[in-house]
Amino acid sequence: MHFDKAFKENAVKLSFDRKNVSELAQELGIEPFLLYRWRKEFQDKGDSSFPGNGIRSLSEENKRIVELEKRLNDAEIERDILKKTLGIISIEHI
Repeated sequence: MHFDKAFKENAVKLSFDRKNVSELAQELGIEPFLLYRWRKEFQDKGDSSFPGNGIRSLSEENKRIVELEKRLNDAEIERDILKKTLGIISIEHI
């Protein structure tokens, strides 16, 4: 069974107000281990928790790494195109 982001966030917030997390989990119809897992994720990642649809939440550092890798790849493609163009121009002037 899958739970949406809003459900998980509300369950976690309720769990911080309650003394008995297992009892709350039972009231919500979920296993206590899920609620504990969601609490840990929320404590570790805050608002970027529970992105849904199999999308991994990334830290700011990891987001920066992904962006830099994309820019590097784009620059390498551009460089390769320029090399081929220079080769073609050199052959035409021989």
